[in-house]
Amino acid sequence: MIVPFATGGPTDTVARIVGAHLAMTLGQQVIIENVVGAGGTTAATRAMRAPPDGYTLIMGQMGTHGSAPAVYPHLPYDPVKDFAPIGLVVEMPVLVIARNQLPVRTLPELIRHLHDHPETTMGHAGAGSISHAACTLLESIGNVRSTAKPFQGTGPALQALLEGRVDYMCDQIVNSIDRIRAGEIRALAIAADRRSAALPDVPTAAEAGLPDFDISAWHALFAPRNTPSELIERLNAALGQALDDPSVRAELTALAGETPPPGKRSPAALGRHVDEEVLRWKRHLKSALAPDDQRAGP
Repeated sequence: MIVPFATGGPTDTVARIVGAHLAMTLGQQVIIENVVGAGGTTAATRAMRAPPDGYTLIMGQMGTHGSAPAVYPHLPYDPVKDFAPIGLVVEMPVLVIARNQLPVRTLPELIRHLHDHPETTMGHAGAGSISHAACTLLESIGNVRSTAKPFQGTGPALQALLEGRVDYMCDQIVNSIDRIRAGEIRALAIAADRRSAALPDVPTAAEAGLPDFDISAWHALFAPRNTPSELIERLNAALGQALDDPSVRAELTALAGETPPPGKRSPAALGRHVDEEVLRWKRHLKSALAPDDQRAGP
């Protein structure tokens, strides 16, 4: 199972939880291979080119299979055409977080700070990644800009935030919740339509006055295109068993993740979801990624 980001990040954590159960169900060892670079697209390209025999999978996510086509005009793969969807695994809220020393405590205060200080640094896991797309969308909605600094995953980016080498970032809740609870960093808002039970004191973006900043950081399993349908069905069934297992659900819930109901787990449902996400992010990021003199207003 190829993971597009570094060890210890959200995608890696989800892959290892699910991979362990798949190994038991399928009677096969599941080896996790972390392939970093280019916001996860290096890994996706590698997975696309693997033999379609059911032995190479990728834990894709919103970045690699949703926003990447909007970011990379010459992307080597097509998330819709070059992969066989297996099933949606989990959806996770996205937080806007900042180092404690940054003089902001709310999302509106961050927007005002970015307006006055475009040199403020934003850490992310590479162009097109969830962390990059989320913060880019936030800045587009607020009509502000920051100075982006890419890393090989949100794990390294979060470490840079803790060390004061970047000022803020957008991160999946699983990656930063322990640091927030420990008071090491500050959570400004959650990009969802409701607060998280894991961090009930963190307001939603809508409560902060930015209702359009609503993102689900989803993770899903894919195989290369032309993988036989009987293998996809077997892998989907094994994934369903994993998501129905109380221990797996407990681990994903502990990460503040939401496992999809059976109706959203099918290969067809995931295929439709990828179609929708690719169109959504092309629309949202078209203005956000344009040169300053071509950007639309808020």
